[in-house]
Parts: sequence; structure tokens; C-alpha cells
Amino acid sequence: MFGVAEDVRPAMRKAWESQANFVLATLVSVAGGGPRPEGTQMVFAPGVLAGYFSGGCVEGDVAGHAWACLEDGRPRTLVYGEGSPWPDIRLLCGARIEIFLERVPVGDPALGELLAAEAERRPVTYVSDGAARACGAAVRPGPNTAVAKRYEPVPRLVIVGGDPTALAIAELGVKSGFETTLIRPKGPQTPPPIAGLAYRREEPGEALAAVGLDPWTHVAVATHDLETDRAALKAALPSAAGYVGLLGARRRLAGRLDELKSEGMDAAALARLHAPIGLDIGGKAPFEVAVSVIGEITALRYARASGSTSTTSPAAAAGAPDSRRSRASETAKTLTSEES
Repeated sequence: MFGVAEDVRPAMRKAWESQANFVLATLVSVAGGGPRPEGTQMVFAPGVLAGYFSGGCVEGDVAGHAWACLEDGRPRTLVYGEGSPWPDIRLLCGARIEIFLERVPVGDPALGELLAAEAERRPVTYVSDGAARACGAAVRPGPNTAVAKRYEPVPRLVIVGGDPTALAIAELGVKSGFETTLIRPKGPQTPPPIAGLAYRREEPGEALAAVGLDPWTHVAVATHDLETDRAALKAALPSAAGYVGLLGARRRLAGRLDELKSEGMDAAALARLHAPIGLDIGGKAPFEVAVSVIGEITALRYARASGSTSTTSPAAAAGAPDSRRSRASETAKTLTSEES
């Protein structure tokens, strides 16, 4: 399961806390397509392993070089595919990839800053030439830089609700790598049995303030209770949250927006609302709706990272939200479209 980890910072932290040197392997070049993008990383240390590059036999070979790097401390670049010194290790996709290996020593200041930034939810850039490393908000690559990677805060997902759909969104959020919190006002004292899920029982405004809403936090309002929904939206929409979505019937959307507007919410905040929540994939079961919600959030995250404007909030044009939605068919509707 080590390959499921997209973010290798937890593995770095584990090595840091155990006072162990580790090898950081970074995919620095991809030609001809490939299963993983540039910047993908793996971590190798005694008892610590995270990440993957191809899903084939590459990882096993990289591991051998990583242990050698850990032993002698010399950085190296590994080439697989065309021009590789190891022609027996083939990439079925026909790509050519280059992987840079460096040993990161215990107590390295750049690593310390990287882990501190993760804990404090600060974006930073990490650069390395294999011998010296730097990390910070203003760090830029130099002429000898081999690795330059931007690390952003771990994405968070906050779900307001408690029915099976809300629980499905929460469970899929955890499995998708989000720091996930379920807010269920006056809910049961015992949290749902979902490993890795944080749980709060306060009213939405108080709970959302306690979580903290920054650009890397995504809020899914899915309570089926109009008062609770409104309280959650009043707290989330004017905030810095990167995404705010509302579960509910399309036919009721205009009225709900009017209520918020009459209570003083400005048009810019209202235009940020994604409603009905999720991509229109045609499913109605709780986990199908959860897939649609996580899919929409993920699509928006990558669109923003690339500078795309192809996905925008439908509440900016409440009368024509279909312009942004991916449809499974012309007639299929998800629960997010038809039920409140």
C-alpha cells in the first residue's frame, strides 16, 4: 500500500522523528507520457517507504539505488526507457523518465522548514542540487538546481451533515487524502467509525471557525436542514475556503440564494457557491454522490493549479448551472440535482 501515498511528507516526518537519514527520490523528467507527473516523489529509509513512479518493476530498481545512496550519500540520476543503461527495465507506456536521488540528513534545516510549513499550513518551495537544500516561501531555483518542488498545505474537507450521504463523502474524503472533518451539530457523542475522521458537534459557524477556512479547505454542506445549511453557508461563503458546495434540489436554489442575499451576503460571496453540489455523473447512492463531490473538488483544484477557468461556480449564473457540469447522459440526474 506504500504506493497509495501521494503526499510523502508524512514519511519524511516519520524519518525525521526517528532521527533517520532518508533518501528522497524525485521524478524530474517525463518524456513520451507516463503514469506519474514530474514532481512525484518517493521516500526510502529503514522502516519507511512511500510513493511510486510507474507501478511496474521500476520501484524495485530505484529502491536498490536508494539504499546505495543512503550508504554513500552521493546523489544520482536514474534514467528508465530510451537511453537507459538498464534496457531490461522497460516502461510499458513507452515513456522515458529521469529520477533524481538525494540523501537528506537528520536535522537538515530545509527539511525542518518543510515540515514546519506543513504543520502551519504555509505553501513553500523546496529546491536541491543534491548536496545543499533550501526551503521557503521566497526560495527560487538556481543554475544548479536538480529538484524544485512547490508544496502546498494538505487539502482539507469539511462536511456539514450526518446522513449516509454525508458519511459517504467523509469516508471517501479520508481515503482521497483530505484532512477530513465531519460537523454534525448536536450529533451523537460518539464519532462515526471512520478511521482518520475528525468530528465536531458545535453549530456550523462555531465549528467552521474552529477548523479554520483557508484556500486549501473545501466545505460540503449536506444536512437536508434549511436552517443548518444557511448557518453553514453564512460562515463558509465569505471565508477564504477554496470550495463551498451545497447539497439540494436545483429548483430551490434561487430561493435559497435570495434568502442569503436578503440577510446581507454580497453577490461575490454568493457566486462562489457550487450548487447543486458535485459533478452530474448519474448516480444517486451515497457513495455515488460522494464520488461526484470529490471529483468536482479535485477537478477544481487542478484547474486552479493550471490557471484554467473552465470550471466555475454555477451560482454565478444560477439560471444556467449546466454549463459547467459533466453529464453522464442527457436524462440521468444525481441525487445532488433532484433531492434536497
